[in-house]
Amino acid sequence: MYHRRLGRRTHDPRGVDVVAADWDLLVVLDACRHDAFAARAALPGTVERRRSRGSHTVEFLWGNFARRLLHDTVYVTANVQPYVYRDALECHHVEHAWVDGYDEDAGTVPPEALVDAALAAAERFPRKRVVAHLLQPHYPFLDGPDFEYGTMAFWDAVAAGEVEATADELRDWHGANLERALPAVRRLLDGVDGRAVVTADHGTALGERAWPVPVREWGHPWGVYTDPLVTVPWLVHEGGQRRDVVAEAPVEGDVDADEAAVEERLAALGYA
Repeated sequence: MYHRRLGRRTHDPRGVDVVAADWDLLVVLDACRHDAFAARAALPGTVERRRSRGSHTVEFLWGNFARRLLHDTVYVTANVQPYVYRDALECHHVEHAWVDGYDEDAGTVPPEALVDAALAAAERFPRKRVVAHLLQPHYPFLDGPDFEYGTMAFWDAVAAGEVEATADELRDWHGANLERALPAVRRLLDGVDGRAVVTADHGTALGERAWPVPVREWGHPWGVYTDPLVTVPWLVHEGGQRRDVVAEAPVEGDVDADEAAVEERLAALGYA
């Protein structure tokens, strides 16, 4: 209520407008903390920081992409939320990589599958800006343990003490999930010409105290604009000749996904 001004804001207007930034390829790492990225990402370029427009993917979408004519942009996503809010997005094309790229055993879309889809889209649409929205380092942890936490959302279960893990362990698994994604990100940077920006939709709280009520926060709750949640990495990579971008009418509408599959994907990401 404090951060969202009694619910009157859909997002934080003080954050960076990523659509207005100068890029041909936007790589979005879901729930990536700036400190984890700065410590681990051996990618070409200098790591800076920006303020995100939200502490949740939906706020990131509303603050940057919703209600805008983006006919020069192709959005390739491993996250289900752009499908849930598809009526608010008007891109040239939205590629829902979570439909075919989902790994049932892992409960997520591996970074390699998303990058394969993004590279294919960049080749198919050579005159469009490309957004590649990976799920990592977002939960579930690809190289971490499996958890049993009932019907609660994962991070709610952490806060309730239903998950047997320390803050240090969660931080390590978050970092390992990021490290798992970095080779795929590097392959994407090498495979798409032009200026690339690597950033995140939001961060992840790992037990830090919030403001103005100093409770410990876990995960990425809506509308909590504290540093661990809205401070995101911003790395610019110059990758050769810029893409000759033009706006054209949208092609191929969104997939007609089975609603049960959508709910399953959301649950696997730790949402109730």
